[in-house]
Amino acid sequence: MPSLKTLRVRINSVKSTQKITKAMKMVAASKLRRAQEAAEAARPFSERMERMLAALAAALGTNDGAPRLLIGTGRSDVHLLVVATADRGLCGAFNSSICRAARRHAAELIAAGKTVKILCVGRKGRDILRRGLAGQILDTLPITHSKRVNYADAALVAERIAEWFAAGEFDVCTLFYNRFRSVIAQVVTTRQIIPAALPDAGPAPDLGGAIYEYEPEEDEILERLLPRNLAVQIYRALLENAASEQGARMTAMDNATRNAGDMINRLTLSYNRSRQAVITKELIEIISGAQAV
Repeated sequence: MPSLKTLRVRINSVKSTQKITKAMKMVAASKLRRAQEAAEAARPFSERMERMLAALAAALGTNDGAPRLLIGTGRSDVHLLVVATADRGLCGAFNSSICRAARRHAAELIAAGKTVKILCVGRKGRDILRRGLAGQILDTLPITHSKRVNYADAALVAERIAEWFAAGEFDVCTLFYNRFRSVIAQVVTTRQIIPAALPDAGPAPDLGGAIYEYEPEEDEILERLLPRNLAVQIYRALLENAASEQGARMTAMDNATRNAGDMINRLTLSYNRSRQAVITKELIEIISGAQAV
């Protein structure tokens, strides 16, 4: 049985840990609201841009001169996986769930004879994926230089991806991130961004015989909008990740605080029992000594 001093040290240590986890939960809760608002505000713009690009692509039709970001290279031999995670841990299964989906997708591609390359956005993704996929990781882009996710971070990632695509480094690019649903629920999302996986434009509206005319031409508009759409989709993913990270950290730290409280109760009970046993033993020794005199 541990000594009383050992139990006291252990109780004080757990109490200090509980203070830290409680403080981290409060910090995550304070950051969550702003991150959630930013993620929810980015969704309509991202979805509208995708629908507009889908309408332009439908108007363009099957044109050999269409931008490569829209139609791709015509091959699917080399796949680039963009794994967006956090730079820090202590947020439950937030990082591991994204990496698990990316690892599973990479295994399926490798089994099919494809070449897999990985770009990690966030250090935790690199730390997890380099165990088994270190040879496929091309680069890691940390995002800790700013307190809040901004468009410049997404533009930097999009620029790097566009440069590799223009150089013929890959044929298909897939983005992995967590979509924020609630504080206790985040959905791992897989989105193909090159070639652009655009939604169905839907039925054409009744314009009374009128037709749209684009100025400049559709292919020129797409040539300009597709790189921006790439940055917008990555920016949305980073915002969703930021909100999901704070929600996951808030939940994880709340669970850690509760577990620390339970551990303190158990240790306190053990301490009181050990202390009572020591007192009882000392009383028995005193009584026994007194009777022997």
